[in-house]
Amino acid sequence: MRSFKAIVEYDGTDFAGFQWQHNLRTVQGELETALAMRFEHPVKLVGAGRTDSGVHAIGQVISFNSDTSIPVDKLPIALSCTLPRDIAVTRVEETRPDFSARFSASSRVYVYLIHNRRIPSAVWRRFSTHQSEPLDVSLMQTAANELIGEHDFASFGNELDPVYTTMREVTHCNLRRTGEFVFIRIEANAFLRGMVRTIVGTLIDIGRGRREPEEIRRILDARDRRKAGPTAPPEGLCLVKVRYGQRKVYAAQSISANVDGSNERMRIIE
Repeated sequence: MRSFKAIVEYDGTDFAGFQWQHNLRTVQGELETALAMRFEHPVKLVGAGRTDSGVHAIGQVISFNSDTSIPVDKLPIALSCTLPRDIAVTRVEETRPDFSARFSASSRVYVYLIHNRRIPSAVWRRFSTHQSEPLDVSLMQTAANELIGEHDFASFGNELDPVYTTMREVTHCNLRRTGEFVFIRIEANAFLRGMVRTIVGTLIDIGRGRREPEEIRRILDARDRRKAGPTAPPEGLCLVKVRYGQRKVYAAQSISANVDGSNERMRIIE
């Protein structure tokens, strides 16, 4: 079997997220169907980011194995021709057998796009979130600076698993205004479920003058989702890049065993 790494982009509007779900249209489901059709055998893939329903990607990474004889340089067009129009495979390369798009990743980069004008857009509505009130980007950046570094992000996560750590390291969180648009670019070693969108929702509250930038520190310390702002809508979010290198793994914080004590799970970064 050959091992492959592929870059995938998709318009997430009409998907129930990336991860396979029974009787729902997902990015993983469409990709595995296309791979099986092209390779003539079932293929199980791994994705670097399990994006939610409505979230887009231009830099999603997948890994999979196949015994296909198709030359690697022909795979992007061969697969894209088999996929629906809202998914494209832009690059494929062979990789080492132990490579995992998810577990080998050292960081992920997301960009959130806000369309900041009084009237909603008929064109940008699928790929940005509309905000009619003026946003003070300088205040938002001041707050975003408090997120840089290693923190417990429990206040910004949804559906937390008590077995796994909520520590994450944010390396960049930068804001930029270009005309009517505000771009929020955030990079971390990993993200909790809903973390980026909750950070964005909190920053929007600050930009609208409903919170002070200094609240970010208190929200982090609280470890309470109720203290943070609302979860921003999914359509403004896009996974733009996944980096691979030295991966940070946190030390075990707790161990839980099953009934007979034969199984152990440790809190680690995913």
